[in-house]
Amino acid sequence: MLDWRVAGSSLTFLGTGTSVGVPVIGCDCGVCRSNDPRNKRTRASALVRAGDVTVLVDSGPDLREQALREGFRAIDAVIYTHGHVDHVAGFDELRAFCWRREDPLPLHATAGCMETLKTMFGWAFDAGNKVRGYVRPGERVIDGRFSYGELTITPLPVEHAQVETVGFLFESPGARSLAYLPDVKRIPAATMELMRGVDVLAVDALRPGDHPTHFCLDEALEVIRELGVGEAYLTHLGHENDHAAYGAGLPDGVFVAYDGLELVL
Repeated sequence: MLDWRVAGSSLTFLGTGTSVGVPVIGCDCGVCRSNDPRNKRTRASALVRAGDVTVLVDSGPDLREQALREGFRAIDAVIYTHGHVDHVAGFDELRAFCWRREDPLPLHATAGCMETLKTMFGWAFDAGNKVRGYVRPGERVIDGRFSYGELTITPLPVEHAQVETVGFLFESPGARSLAYLPDVKRIPAATMELMRGVDVLAVDALRPGDHPTHFCLDEALEVIRELGVGEAYLTHLGHENDHAAYGAGLPDGVFVAYDGLELVL
Protein backbone atom coordinates (compact mmCIF):
# COMPACT_ATOMS: atom_id res chain seq x y z
CA MET A 1 0.00 0.00 0.00
CA LEU A 2 1.34 3.43 -0.93
CA ASP A 3 2.38 5.80 1.85
CA TRP A 4 -0.26 8.55 1.93
CA ARG A 5 2.37 11.18 2.83
CA VAL A 6 4.23 10.35 -0.39
CA ALA A 7 1.06 10.01 -2.47
CA GLY A 8 -0.29 13.29 -1.10
CA SER A 9 -3.98 12.50 -0.61
CA SER A 10 -6.03 9.43 0.17
CA LEU A 11 -9.36 8.18 1.43
CA THR A 12 -9.61 5.03 3.53
CA PHE A 13 -12.93 3.28 3.93
CA LEU A 14 -12.96 2.62 7.68
CA GLY A 15 -16.37 0.98 7.42
CA THR A 16 -18.61 0.08 4.49
CA GLY A 17 -21.60 -1.47 6.24
CA THR A 18 -25.15 -0.41 6.88
CA SER A 19 -26.57 0.50 10.30
CA VAL A 20 -26.51 -3.05 11.71
CA GLY A 21 -23.14 -4.01 10.23
CA VAL A 22 -22.28 -7.35 8.66
CA PRO A 23 -22.49 -10.06 9.98
CA VAL A 24 -25.93 -9.22 11.32
CA ILE A 25 -26.71 -10.41 14.83
CA GLY A 26 -28.69 -13.66 14.71
CA CYS A 27 -28.42 -14.12 10.95
CA ASP A 28 -27.18 -17.33 9.32
CA CYS A 29 -27.27 -16.22 5.69
CA GLY A 30 -24.38 -16.99 3.38
CA VAL A 31 -22.91 -13.49 3.59
CA CYS A 32 -23.08 -13.33 7.38
CA ARG A 33 -21.35 -16.74 7.58
CA SER A 34 -18.86 -15.94 4.81
CA ASN A 35 -15.11 -16.40 5.27
CA ASP A 36 -14.39 -13.62 2.77
CA PRO A 37 -12.99 -10.75 4.90
CA ARG A 38 -14.52 -8.26 2.47
CA ASN A 39 -17.94 -9.40 3.73
CA LYS A 40 -17.10 -8.23 7.27
CA ARG A 41 -18.46 -4.68 7.28
CA THR A 42 -18.33 -2.24 10.16
CA ARG A 43 -20.53 0.85 10.15
CA ALA A 44 -19.85 3.39 7.39
CA SER A 45 -17.04 5.86 8.04
CA ALA A 46 -13.97 7.18 6.24
CA LEU A 47 -10.59 8.79 6.87
CA VAL A 48 -9.34 11.49 4.51
CA ARG A 49 -5.69 12.50 4.42
CA ALA A 50 -4.12 15.35 2.48
CA GLY A 51 -0.51 16.26 3.20
CA ASP A 52 -0.25 16.51 6.98
CA VAL A 53 -4.03 16.89 7.47
CA THR A 54 -6.22 13.99 8.64
CA VAL A 55 -10.00 14.31 8.77
CA LEU A 56 -12.42 11.71 10.13
CA VAL A 57 -15.83 11.38 8.45
CA ASP A 58 -18.39 10.31 11.10
CA SER A 59 -17.74 8.65 14.46
CA GLY A 60 -19.76 5.46 14.25
CA PRO A 61 -20.09 2.75 16.90
CA ASP A 62 -17.12 0.82 15.46
CA LEU A 63 -14.63 3.72 15.64
CA ARG A 64 -12.39 2.07 18.23
CA GLU A 65 -12.09 -1.11 16.18
CA GLN A 66 -11.50 0.86 12.99
CA ALA A 67 -8.79 3.09 14.49
CA LEU A 68 -6.93 0.12 15.96
CA ARG A 69 -7.18 -1.81 12.70
CA GLU A 70 -5.88 1.07 10.56
CA GLY A 71 -3.39 2.36 13.13
CA PHE A 72 -4.28 6.04 13.09
CA ARG A 73 -3.68 7.94 16.32
CA ALA A 74 -4.40 11.58 15.54
CA ILE A 75 -7.00 13.53 13.61
CA ASP A 76 -7.36 17.23 12.90
CA ALA A 77 -11.15 17.31 12.73
CA VAL A 78 -14.34 15.26 12.52
CA ILE A 79 -16.96 16.01 9.86
CA TYR A 80 -20.43 14.54 10.16
CA THR A 81 -22.79 13.50 7.38
CA HIS A 82 -25.87 13.34 9.65
CA GLY A 83 -27.11 12.47 13.10
CA HIS A 84 -28.21 8.83 12.76
CA VAL A 85 -26.87 6.57 15.50
CA ASP A 86 -24.69 4.49 13.19
CA HIS A 87 -22.76 7.66 12.29
CA VAL A 88 -22.39 9.29 15.71
CA ALA A 89 -22.52 6.59 18.42
CA GLY A 90 -18.72 6.28 18.66
CA PHE A 91 -18.47 9.88 19.86
CA ASP A 92 -16.92 8.94 23.21
CA GLU A 93 -14.06 7.16 21.41
CA LEU A 94 -12.93 10.64 20.29
CA ARG A 95 -11.33 10.93 23.73
CA ALA A 96 -8.29 9.13 22.33
CA PHE A 97 -7.82 11.93 19.80
CA CYS A 98 -8.10 14.64 22.46
CA TRP A 99 -5.42 13.33 24.84
CA ARG A 100 -2.59 14.87 22.83
CA ARG A 101 -4.39 18.14 22.06
CA GLU A 102 -4.33 21.38 24.00
CA ASP A 103 -7.17 22.89 21.97
CA PRO A 104 -10.70 21.50 21.42
CA LEU A 105 -11.18 18.97 18.59
CA PRO A 106 -13.07 20.65 15.71
CA LEU A 107 -16.40 18.99 14.95
CA HIS A 108 -18.16 20.05 11.75
CA ALA A 109 -21.88 19.23 11.44
CA THR A 110 -25.07 20.70 10.10
CA ALA A 111 -27.19 22.60 12.60
CA GLY A 112 -29.53 19.63 12.94
CA CYS A 113 -26.75 17.13 13.45
CA MET A 114 -25.02 19.42 15.97
CA GLU A 115 -28.20 19.53 18.03
CA THR A 116 -28.34 15.72 17.95
CA LEU A 117 -24.76 15.54 19.22
CA LYS A 118 -25.54 17.98 22.01
CA THR A 119 -28.62 16.01 23.01
CA MET A 120 -26.83 12.66 23.02
CA PHE A 121 -23.52 13.85 24.50
CA GLY A 122 -24.46 16.95 26.44
CA TRP A 123 -21.68 16.43 29.00
CA ALA A 124 -19.06 17.07 26.31
CA PHE A 125 -20.58 20.39 25.24
CA ASP A 126 -21.13 21.60 28.81
CA ALA A 127 -19.20 24.77 29.62
CA GLY A 128 -17.77 23.02 32.67
CA ASN A 129 -16.09 20.32 30.57
CA LYS A 130 -12.47 21.36 30.97
CA VAL A 131 -10.93 18.08 32.12
CA ARG A 132 -7.96 17.09 29.97
CA GLY A 133 -8.55 13.75 28.25
CA TYR A 134 -12.30 14.06 27.86
CA VAL A 135 -13.83 14.83 24.49
CA ARG A 136 -13.64 18.61 24.15
CA PRO A 137 -15.56 19.52 21.00
CA GLY A 138 -14.79 22.60 18.97
CA GLU A 139 -18.24 23.29 17.56
CA ARG A 140 -18.35 24.22 13.85
CA VAL A 141 -21.78 24.44 12.19
CA ILE A 142 -21.51 23.71 8.47
CA ASP A 143 -22.73 26.62 6.38
CA GLY A 144 -20.63 26.23 3.23
CA ARG A 145 -17.20 25.24 1.97
CA PHE A 146 -14.33 25.08 4.48
CA SER A 147 -10.66 24.08 4.43
CA TYR A 148 -7.92 22.36 6.39
CA GLY A 149 -4.50 23.19 5.02
CA GLU A 150 -4.77 22.68 1.25
CA LEU A 151 -7.74 20.32 1.62
CA THR A 152 -11.00 21.98 0.59
CA ILE A 153 -14.25 20.36 1.77
CA THR A 154 -17.58 21.21 0.16
CA PRO A 155 -20.81 19.95 1.78
CA LEU A 156 -23.14 18.14 -0.60
CA PRO A 157 -26.77 18.30 0.64
CA VAL A 158 -28.76 15.14 -0.12
CA GLU A 159 -32.07 13.60 0.92
CA HIS A 160 -31.98 10.63 3.32
CA ALA A 161 -34.87 9.68 5.59
CA GLN A 162 -36.12 12.68 7.61
CA VAL A 163 -32.80 14.04 8.85
CA GLU A 164 -30.63 16.82 7.44
CA THR A 165 -27.89 14.93 5.57
CA VAL A 166 -24.82 15.92 3.60
CA GLY A 167 -22.06 14.19 1.70
CA PHE A 168 -18.71 15.84 1.05
CA LEU A 169 -16.56 16.82 -1.92
CA PHE A 170 -12.83 16.68 -1.19
CA GLU A 171 -10.39 18.65 -3.32
CA SER A 172 -6.65 19.15 -2.90
CA PRO A 173 -4.04 20.57 -5.32
CA GLY A 174 -2.45 17.87 -7.45
CA ALA A 175 -4.95 15.21 -6.32
CA ARG A 176 -8.06 13.75 -7.88
CA SER A 177 -11.32 15.13 -6.48
CA LEU A 178 -13.59 12.75 -4.59
CA ALA A 179 -17.26 12.93 -3.59
CA TYR A 180 -18.34 10.80 -0.62
CA LEU A 181 -22.10 10.12 -0.26
CA PRO A 182 -22.64 7.20 2.15
CA ASP A 183 -26.34 7.84 2.90
CA VAL A 184 -28.61 9.10 0.16
CA LYS A 185 -32.00 8.45 -1.43
CA ARG A 186 -32.20 11.49 -3.70
CA ILE A 187 -29.63 14.01 -4.90
CA PRO A 188 -30.98 17.52 -5.56
CA ALA A 189 -30.09 19.15 -8.87
CA ALA A 190 -27.91 21.77 -7.15
CA THR A 191 -25.83 19.05 -5.52
CA MET A 192 -25.44 17.22 -8.82
CA GLU A 193 -24.03 20.44 -10.28
CA LEU A 194 -21.51 20.70 -7.44
CA MET A 195 -20.27 17.21 -8.39
CA ARG A 196 -19.94 17.80 -12.13
CA GLY A 197 -16.44 16.80 -13.21
CA VAL A 198 -15.61 14.90 -10.01
CA ASP A 199 -12.92 12.27 -10.55
CA VAL A 200 -13.94 9.64 -7.99
CA LEU A 201 -17.30 8.91 -6.37
CA ALA A 202 -18.09 6.82 -3.30
CA VAL A 203 -21.84 6.28 -3.05
CA ASP A 204 -24.53 4.48 -1.08
CA ALA A 205 -25.73 1.25 -2.75
CA LEU A 206 -27.42 -0.58 0.10
CA ARG A 207 -28.73 -3.61 -1.79
CA PRO A 208 -30.01 -4.75 -5.21
CA GLY A 209 -33.67 -4.16 -4.32
CA ASP A 210 -35.36 -0.84 -3.61
CA HIS A 211 -35.20 0.76 -0.15
CA PRO A 212 -37.19 3.75 1.13
CA THR A 213 -34.22 5.76 2.44
CA HIS A 214 -31.11 4.45 0.62
CA PHE A 215 -29.99 4.07 -2.97
CA CYS A 216 -30.33 0.59 -4.37
CA LEU A 217 -27.75 -0.61 -6.89
CA ASP A 218 -29.61 0.67 -9.97
CA GLU A 219 -30.06 4.14 -8.44
CA ALA A 220 -26.36 4.36 -7.60
CA LEU A 221 -25.36 3.25 -11.10
CA GLU A 222 -27.68 5.84 -12.66
CA VAL A 223 -25.98 8.66 -10.76
CA ILE A 224 -22.55 7.31 -11.72
CA ARG A 225 -23.62 7.31 -15.38
CA GLU A 226 -25.17 10.77 -15.21
CA LEU A 227 -22.04 12.28 -13.68
CA GLY A 228 -19.77 10.42 -16.08
CA VAL A 229 -17.49 9.38 -13.25
CA GLY A 230 -14.62 7.19 -14.40
CA GLU A 231 -14.04 5.57 -11.00
CA ALA A 232 -16.76 4.82 -8.44
CA TYR A 233 -17.08 2.75 -5.26
CA LEU A 234 -20.26 1.32 -3.72
CA THR A 235 -20.54 1.59 0.06
CA HIS A 236 -23.03 1.42 2.98
CA LEU A 237 -23.74 -2.20 2.05
CA GLY A 238 -26.10 -4.66 3.70
CA HIS A 239 -25.86 -8.42 4.11
CA GLU A 240 -27.86 -8.95 0.92
CA ASN A 241 -24.58 -8.36 -0.93
CA ASP A 242 -21.83 -10.94 -1.23
CA HIS A 243 -18.74 -8.93 -2.16
CA ALA A 244 -17.63 -11.10 -5.06
CA ALA A 245 -21.14 -11.60 -6.46
CA TYR A 246 -22.13 -7.94 -6.07
CA GLY A 247 -19.00 -6.90 -7.95
CA ALA A 248 -19.55 -9.30 -10.82
CA GLY A 249 -21.00 -7.67 -13.90
CA LEU A 250 -20.60 -4.08 -12.69
CA PRO A 251 -19.77 -1.50 -15.37
CA ASP A 252 -16.12 -0.71 -16.01
CA GLY A 253 -14.74 1.58 -13.35
CA VAL A 254 -17.33 0.67 -10.70
CA PHE A 255 -16.11 -1.30 -7.69
CA VAL A 256 -17.46 -2.64 -4.40
CA ALA A 257 -15.72 -0.95 -1.47
CA TYR A 258 -14.63 -2.92 1.59
CA ASP A 259 -13.36 -2.08 5.06
CA GLY A 260 -9.73 -0.95 4.96
CA LEU A 261 -9.69 -0.14 1.23
CA GLU A 262 -7.44 2.87 0.61
CA LEU A 263 -7.89 5.10 -2.43
CA VAL A 264 -4.75 7.06 -3.27
CA LEU A 265 -5.93 10.25 -4.88
